[in-house]
Amino acid sequence: MNLSSLTEVYKIELLNHVVPFWEKHSIDRKNGGFWNCLDRDGSKYDTKKYMWLNGRQTWMFSKLYNSVEQRPEWLEIARLGATFLREKAVRADSRVYFSMTEDGKPVHLQRKIFSECFWIMALAEYSRASGDLSAMNEAKIMLENVWDWSTDLSKVGRPSFDGEVPSQSLAIPMILLNLIEEVAGDDKETYRVEAESCINRMLLHVHPETKTVYELVTPDGDPIDSLEGRLLNPGHAIEAGWFLQHWAQYLKRDDLSKTAVDMVRWSYDRGWDQEFGGIFYFLDSKGYSPSLLEWDMKLWWPHCEALYAHLLNYSITGDEADKAAFLQVHEYAFSKFSDPYHGEWFGYLNRRGEVTHRFKGGPYKGCFHVPRALWLVWKKLEELG
Repeated sequence: MNLSSLTEVYKIELLNHVVPFWEKHSIDRKNGGFWNCLDRDGSKYDTKKYMWLNGRQTWMFSKLYNSVEQRPEWLEIARLGATFLREKAVRADSRVYFSMTEDGKPVHLQRKIFSECFWIMALAEYSRASGDLSAMNEAKIMLENVWDWSTDLSKVGRPSFDGEVPSQSLAIPMILLNLIEEVAGDDKETYRVEAESCINRMLLHVHPETKTVYELVTPDGDPIDSLEGRLLNPGHAIEAGWFLQHWAQYLKRDDLSKTAVDMVRWSYDRGWDQEFGGIFYFLDSKGYSPSLLEWDMKLWWPHCEALYAHLLNYSITGDEADKAAFLQVHEYAFSKFSDPYHGEWFGYLNRRGEVTHRFKGGPYKGCFHVPRALWLVWKKLEELG
């Protein structure tokens, strides 16, 4: 397949089939912010709002305004999200709620830092779209808080117990590395020290001797032989690979670029289901049955991340294997997840590739992975000509 023939496919999927779904169904113009729990046809089945997803959607519409076309309606949607996030979602101690009622009353607060991370992404990109410099200032102040909390999760209420094995999670340095890229924009040198710290922490999870990217390792980077320590998340490792690749290109480090390419390739090779196709959600590094019951499901977001990661690899390596992997994921994703009748993508399939959950939006699926991947792939295909 000629890659250039796909450029229009991704543009049309993004602008005609995915973005209009969220424009039509998710915008709360009365209270601000976005409804997230949307059925296949866009009807609401729950009115709670999830701040992970409100932050991500605010970022997405701001990014579309900044990078695709300065449509006033996109900026207005971003403004509705940013205003809700700034006025409703933040506690006095700077923590950001996980879920809220549609009019902004708190429902749940996680003992994690990810609601804050997506709040930061949202305000940083909205600031660039709107020219509101105070939003960027707020994002940078919150980033300082998150950086502090990330090294001691007891500061966000996470308990620790005597029997725990000391460990570190890939999720934290990878999201912080991406977050720094989003906040810094063209001024990456300002955050050079912090980015290098994230990179060094991420590399502890990469083990070339077994071609494995572990989600959880000891603080020294050693594997942990337990259910949790052996659990692999191929989609997460693939996403971490392209986060790292962006910085490798900026830093002009060929060694780091090769590691980022390998992270994507190893995780994809291990994660691809040779029998039914698609990327497994979880695996055990030693081949045991993962304890999570959904381990063999096929979720939308790992495939979205793999689309861009493989194409990014190909743009750097020129290796036909990276191109073939991109095309393999493309064929699977567009045939299994994309909904030609109501727009957007289904999120959850069983191992055979059959839809298990018909909704388009839920507590963890919103306007983010699909449109972000479509936008990134579309622009990369344009670059490749």
